[in-house]
Amino acid sequence: MEIQELKAIIKESVQEALKEERLLLCQALIPYITDTEQADIEKEIGIPSDYESDELIDMTNWVKHGNQIS
Repeated sequence: MEIQELKAIIKESVQEALKEERLLLCQALIPYITDTEQADIEKEIGIPSDYESDELIDMTNWVKHGNQIS
């Protein structure tokens, strides 16, 4: 195995580990709400399936690619 290959494998592994840790941090920072609080939120602003499509922005690719849109 060449040094460049080894470096690439290490870099990919570190990036994967950092991504996993970032997701865990995000989950830890999301506040817990009770069912009553959730019902109040849904009563006040509705649920996503009720929103018009022009009100929404699909952020899937942005999240998947580390905040970069290609």
